[in-house]
Amino acid sequence: MMIPALDLIEGRVVRLYQGDFSQQTNFDVDPVEQAQRYQAAGAQWLHLVDLDGAKDPQNRQLETLRTICAATSLSCQAGGGIRSTADIEEILACGIERVVIGSKAVTDPEQVEAWFNQFGAERIVLALDVNIDDDGVARVATHGWQSSSEVTLDDILERFSAVGCRHVLCTDISRDGTMQGSNVALYQNYKARFPAIQWQASGGVNSIDDIQRLKAAQCDHVILGKSLLTGAFSLEEAIECWQNASSPA
Repeated sequence: MMIPALDLIEGRVVRLYQGDFSQQTNFDVDPVEQAQRYQAAGAQWLHLVDLDGAKDPQNRQLETLRTICAATSLSCQAGGGIRSTADIEEILACGIERVVIGSKAVTDPEQVEAWFNQFGAERIVLALDVNIDDDGVARVATHGWQSSSEVTLDDILERFSAVGCRHVLCTDISRDGTMQGSNVALYQNYKARFPAIQWQASGGVNSIDDIQRLKAAQCDHVILGKSLLTGAFSLEEAIECWQNASSPA
C-alpha cells in the first residue's frame, strides 16, 4: 500500500534532510487540503509527523491532527516525541488510528512493551530509523536521528515480536530526503526474517522503479513524502504501479 506522508511544523508542511532541522524545506500547501488531495487520489492511510511534538511534547500540534482526521476519511498514523501514556491517549483522542513510537523503544523498552499490552499491537507502529555500519549491521538511531545507539534492528525486532509487534516503519537514514533510491535489500532481508511484521519502507523513494523494486522485495507498504510533494510522480501513478507490479511467488 502507498502511504503518503506529511511532516508538520507549526501547522505547515515541511521536509527535513536526514532529520536535520537546519536543513528544512517548506512547501506552500495547506496540510488539510493536501490530505484531502491524497484521499481523492486513492490513499487509504496517511502518515503524519509532528516535528514540533518531537522537539517538545508540550508543543504538540493536536489541533492540526484533529482537523485532518475530521476533514478526511483517511486512517491516520502519527508520531513525534511520544514519551508517555498520556501522549498516546492524547493522539488517539484526535482520531488517529495508530501511534508511531520511535526512540522510546530503544531508551525504555519495558514501557513500550507495557503500551503494547495496554493499547494492542494494531494501535502501535514502531519507527526504527537505522544507520548501516561498515559491517552491514543496522543500528537504531534515537532522538530525531541526533543520537546513535548500540542497539541493533535485530535486537528490537526480536524483543517486540514477543509482544505481538505488527507494524514497523523502517528508515535508512542515509537515504531519507535524498531521493537517491530506497534500500531495497534492507527490507527484503528483514521481511524474509520477520514475515509476520507489516513493513513500511521509508526514505529515498525517487521513482516508480523504486516502488516496483520494493513490491518485488515483498515490502508491505511504502511511505511517500518528498517524492509526491516535489512532483517526482503522482500518488495515482504510485498506486497504479503498486497494484500492477508483481510480487515473487
